[in-house]
Amino acid sequence: MTRFLPSPLASAVLLALWLLFNQSVSPAHLIFGGVLALAGPLLLRALDVPVMRVRRPRAIMRLAGAVLVDILRSNMKVTRVILASRPDRTPGFVDIPLRLRAPYGLVTLACIITATPGTSWVSFDAADGTLVIHVLDLADDDDWAAIIRNRYEGLLMEIFE
Repeated sequence: MTRFLPSPLASAVLLALWLLFNQSVSPAHLIFGGVLALAGPLLLRALDVPVMRVRRPRAIMRLAGAVLVDILRSNMKVTRVILASRPDRTPGFVDIPLRLRAPYGLVTLACIITATPGTSWVSFDAADGTLVIHVLDLADDDDWAAIIRNRYEGLLMEIFE
């Protein structure tokens, strides 16, 4: 069964999303959605993605809470920066050394940083573990490194490593 349908849940989600996006359950959409639902996981299996293992589910809730608080704070800070039009605003790049190496942890961190207003993920050097982010209003490099390491990296390592 897993040879032809490696991920039944992913197939069901793909079919449901296809029908939802097209707002139709016509035979043509059911057939094409079914083909997509069968072919999608087979194509993804060829990517040889590592299996995701979540170690500490409670850490997920703590991480989600921290991310929500940080996104709200960042929204307020970015709004103040935009409305105040301060000339002393200093955007810049910050290099942050990370211990985190789990692929899913890094992907989650990239989503968190990019979803937080005023910051964006620029690059990650896997050889030495250096993350580069861009910050809209850079006050101190060490603050951003400490925020990433203390608020996110530890929890992500608990969850994914």
